[in-house]
Amino acid sequence: LPQVSNEEAGEGEVLLSNQPRKREPSFLRALLTTFGPYFLIGSFYKLIQDLLSFVNPQLLSILIQFVSNRSAPAWWGFLVAGLMFGCSIIQTLILHQHFQYVFVTGIRLRAGITGVIYRKALVITNSAKRSSTLGEIVNLMSVDAQRFTDLVNFLNMLWSAPMQIILAIYFLWQNLGPSVLAGVALMILLIPLNGVEQMGYKDSRIKLMSEILSGIKVLKLYAWELSFSQMIEKIRQGELQVLRKMAFLNAVSTFTWFSVSLITFAVYVSVDDKNILDAQKAFVSLSLFNILKFPLNALPQVISILTQTSVSLKRIQHFLNHEELDPQCVETKTISPGHAITIENGSFTWAQDLPACLHSLNLQVPKGSLVAIVGPVGCGKTSLISALLGEMEKLEGKVAVKGSVAYVPQQAWIQNATLQDNVLFGQPMDQKRYQGILEACALLTDLDVLPGGDQTEIGEKGINLSGGQRQRVSLARAVYSDADIFLLDDPLSAVDSHVAKHIFDHVIGPGGVLGGKTRILVTHGVSFLSQADLIIVLGDGRVSEAGSFSALLQQEGAFAEFLRNYVPDDDNFQEEDSEILLMEDTLSNHTDLTDNEPVTNEVRKQFMRQLSTLSSEGEGPGRPSTRRRVGPVEKKKTLESAVTRGELIQAETAEMGTVKLSVFWAYAKAVGLCISVTVCFLYTCQSAAAIGANIWLSDWTNEPVINGTQSNTSLRLGVYAALGILQGIFVMMSSFTLAIGGIQAARTLHNNLLANKMHSPQFFYDTTPSGRILNRFSKDIYVIDEVIPPTILMLLGTFFNSASTLVVIMSSTPLFVVVILPLAGLYIFVQRFYAATSRQLKRLESVSRSPIYSHFSETVTGASVIRAYRRSQDFMAISDAKVDANQKSCYPNIISNRWLGIRVEFVGNCVVFFAALFAVIGRQSLNPGLVGLSVSYALQVGALSSSAPWVIEGSRPPPDWPHQGEVEFVNYSVRYREGLELVLKNLSLRVKGGEKVGIVGRTGAGKSSMTLCLFRILEAAQGEILIDGVNIASIGLHDLRSMLTIIPQDPVLFSGTLRMNLDPFGKYSDEEMWQALELSSLHKFVGSQPQGLDFECSEGGENLSVGQRQLVCLARALLRKSRILVLDEATAAIDLETDGLIQATIRSQFEGCTVLTIAHRLNTIMDYTRVLVLDKGTIAEFDSPTNLIMARGIFYGMAKDAGLA
Repeated sequence: LPQVSNEEAGEGEVLLSNQPRKREPSFLRALLTTFGPYFLIGSFYKLIQDLLSFVNPQLLSILIQFVSNRSAPAWWGFLVAGLMFGCSIIQTLILHQHFQYVFVTGIRLRAGITGVIYRKALVITNSAKRSSTLGEIVNLMSVDAQRFTDLVNFLNMLWSAPMQIILAIYFLWQNLGPSVLAGVALMILLIPLNGVEQMGYKDSRIKLMSEILSGIKVLKLYAWELSFSQMIEKIRQGELQVLRKMAFLNAVSTFTWFSVSLITFAVYVSVDDKNILDAQKAFVSLSLFNILKFPLNALPQVISILTQTSVSLKRIQHFLNHEELDPQCVETKTISPGHAITIENGSFTWAQDLPACLHSLNLQVPKGSLVAIVGPVGCGKTSLISALLGEMEKLEGKVAVKGSVAYVPQQAWIQNATLQDNVLFGQPMDQKRYQGILEACALLTDLDVLPGGDQTEIGEKGINLSGGQRQRVSLARAVYSDADIFLLDDPLSAVDSHVAKHIFDHVIGPGGVLGGKTRILVTHGVSFLSQADLIIVLGDGRVSEAGSFSALLQQEGAFAEFLRNYVPDDDNFQEEDSEILLMEDTLSNHTDLTDNEPVTNEVRKQFMRQLSTLSSEGEGPGRPSTRRRVGPVEKKKTLESAVTRGELIQAETAEMGTVKLSVFWAYAKAVGLCISVTVCFLYTCQSAAAIGANIWLSDWTNEPVINGTQSNTSLRLGVYAALGILQGIFVMMSSFTLAIGGIQAARTLHNNLLANKMHSPQFFYDTTPSGRILNRFSKDIYVIDEVIPPTILMLLGTFFNSASTLVVIMSSTPLFVVVILPLAGLYIFVQRFYAATSRQLKRLESVSRSPIYSHFSETVTGASVIRAYRRSQDFMAISDAKVDANQKSCYPNIISNRWLGIRVEFVGNCVVFFAALFAVIGRQSLNPGLVGLSVSYALQVGALSSSAPWVIEGSRPPPDWPHQGEVEFVNYSVRYREGLELVLKNLSLRVKGGEKVGIVGRTGAGKSSMTLCLFRILEAAQGEILIDGVNIASIGLHDLRSMLTIIPQDPVLFSGTLRMNLDPFGKYSDEEMWQALELSSLHKFVGSQPQGLDFECSEGGENLSVGQRQLVCLARALLRKSRILVLDEATAAIDLETDGLIQATIRSQFEGCTVLTIAHRLNTIMDYTRVLVLDKGTIAEFDSPTNLIMARGIFYGMAKDAGLA
């Protein structure tokens, strides 16, 4: 569909060209100019069709006259029947021509809106991003764009409905005179104005859901699933309340429908004895009332859709009016000669309403130099990098950056693509360079571990790579881009010290791949500073000092003080002495701690003693380490099936074949079997009443007229009224029961889906893109809430209508049987043929929809990277291609609906033709296939595997368990999933209560797996783990997980208050929380916020720095105060001061507890009681650090790499 993408581009231009003018650009005007003309053609067809629909009642009246006038010639009757048939056929053709135009406008609209939202998302400022979270933006694309498509289908009703109503009333007036007004008045009273808003609930539910999915591992580790499920259920409650209200209003309005013709006839007959109700009047009026019914019903629907769309329009308009990043903010053309980057008197802020976080900066970076930026957590290092990228809002000053830029963010952004695509990032492949870069970034050993080498597909957000690997892939991407300027935001924090050294020597440092380029490196490691050309020390958003390493030392300023802190005696201060410099990694403590903190001083002395006793046959001073050691953590997870190709994400499958009966059955069960049976019964009664009423009416009209009046009018009217009201009551009751049932089903299905997702084991999340899970929670739940119940109503209505029509015709003209069989055959054939096609198309459409949203949410998270590499255009093209793929299944779907409509209506027209002597009958086609489809989708998700129970009633551990905190592994083995090899092999070890044990080992040695086993995120393949003698496999997951505490590798926060993040169940008092914050040194930060503990964290904790988030995780652990604490590289992203604080806090607060630490910085575990060295899933060494160093084994080698031996 090439025209679609042109339209999109056109629309984008329309929007953008409106930007500069002062008045608000109108999204509506843009839509009208783009899509208006095409839509109007459709409206023209609609006009003709409306006029034609009034021809048939006139023909009917002639036909009835013909029947009652015996002397009329026969050809006259045939002519009328033929005309009726011809008229219906023309009407059908024209109507579908109109639908075609309307629906195509609809899908074009959706493509255009999706395109323009995508383009806008790439250029909005960070403050704008804060005001609409990822969940909301994705909702704009999925729900709001869909709203427009729905509206377009109804839009013509705005003029067509009033026109039809006026014409119908005119003809009725001719027939029955002023009595018509009684019926019409009632109809108008009925237009229920009930467009209730439920978007708000949906938004907040999806937003919360998307956060839960991104932090699912943390929820599992902390056993917090329950409190989050409750939060979602609460929102859902409100959503269903609104639905219920709508359903009841609908039910009441359907009831009154049936009284319309009743009242009209009653008034007509009672006003004057001379008014005779004969067949012509009665049935012509009925057919006119039937015409009236549609526009009157549609009007309120159109109005409610209009109000909803206007809300959507406002939301999209608001989003498109967000400020955009100023492309002129950073000067790229001119710069003072010899410099690559200059900032003159620059002040920057993240949002206009926030205070500036960088003040009066002056900075000149000569071409080709290596600049290090250092400073404490939260001093604006990352902000400085963002300012250079033009991501921040400039308040004053000038920034100039000359040349192309490559950017490595602090938290790596990885696409859901192969590892190779992530590194190439759109550049052409150059094998030799590519290999060299992988080598330099220390990625080759990881490729051996990954199942498909560099063709391994990486999950969303890089879920199947460890933190260190993600960071190195991100670095490799930057290096491969071969830009002029490299902005590296702390790329070395996530890797261990010998890999950091390797990367510095081979990539970033003077002798590395990037030797002659301009590099700006934010770092916490002191060891590399001596090799930087210029060091910039930031403090509170200002440059506190700047200069070369030696110059800064002579200044005796804050920097010299900072360094002094990490290196005990002055005499050792020679640049060459890499060993001592590398000790910064070790003596992680801070000025404030030196004098008043005896613990750390003891540690320092002991450590110095160890150093001197060991022979220091280290690598020669200052020589770059040539041995290649690589060691990020976390064993890779691979998928059994696609192991060879290294694919991770399972493709979303569309079920083939017919919708299984079990699906209908499941929906009926969700509704409640009683309710299902009741509804069918009520419908049968209602049809019976309707048939009764019509037969009675025809009988009445045939009653002889005696001197100008009919006898016993009141009896006739009474029975007709009774039957009519009865029918109305049945209809109302059936709508009520169906509404209750539908809401019941919506509740049950959503709760099952939610419970199922909360119980799904971790690997399910590693292999399923979150976009797909979200699609289930947004799109499919919407279908169950708002699409299925009305569809079922229509389906039942149509089915019973057709049945009763046939019964009436057959009983009045038995000959009709001859015609009915071939027609039924034709109808069934067409229906079967269509259902098969339509079902597949529908499924394809649904499957091709998820990637649009997945790609979109990926783009929004990585917007700054995409902009830095100037790849926005390519990403727009990718998005357009995904939209086009989705359109390709939408379009045939629309056409196939037209195909079906014309054929089914043809069958209907034949029925009309053959039954021309009887009332014109309903020609709707029923299509259960589509109903089953949505349900089958919703239930498909329910059928996934589930993890162990949360609480096992029979075997709950004693309340004060674990008392000692003793952990024992007995002959323990584990694998990630069935069919993969073991990650841990026959581990047997025992950790006594209160011991501090460090866990080290190379990449893939199984360190993280070991901690995951403690929490039973991985279940044992054989053997067992005992905690205080209790086998952990015998108790419920929540009992186990709530008694252990972990500080995970990536700190995850949820949007909400800080209090909720620390304590979602509301177990602790404010004092306890403040005390925990005090100990985790966040007290000052939180105290300075006006809201205090109710400080709002934004989505994913974006408004806290990574270091602060890590401290919040520490505060969580301090609150729980459990006997066993696990640290999974918890201090990787933190500067040394904070690291020191955390270590000191852990030593003092968790003194009697068992602590297991996975360490990158070996210094953090040098004073532990024992160190466990893992190698390929088995225990290589397990002893105290001093003994291990004496033993000269693996640990000694690692310590030597880190400069600790």
